[in-house]
Amino acid sequence: MWVLEAQMGDKKSMTDEEVRRLSWRCRRGLLELDIVLQRFSESHLATLSAQELLAFDSLLDLPDNEFLDVVTSRMKFTNIEVLNTKQLDAFAMQNVLTKLSGHEEING
Repeated sequence: MWVLEAQMGDKKSMTDEEVRRLSWRCRRGLLELDIVLQRFSESHLATLSAQELLAFDSLLDLPDNEFLDVVTSRMKFTNIEVLNTKQLDAFAMQNVLTKLSGHEEING
């Protein structure tokens, strides 16, 4: 796992280099996931809070099919043991998933 917590500290936004590194991790094997992640990266990546970045980084550690299942709400992130063991901020994770799904314009 690429550790963001130590690099982010209390900063409100990422540097261009941090955005590029995280964007590189968004490259996946599933076309559907690549499309979702590209849209997300362009629209939201640079503005995520530190807690949202930790949540997103944890999602990037998931296998592609599991990641896509969480993004498309076929599986709840609370049902994924590896995410539960990281004790992530549930509100931050839900914000990231809402942005990934593209539903923030409808709900907000």
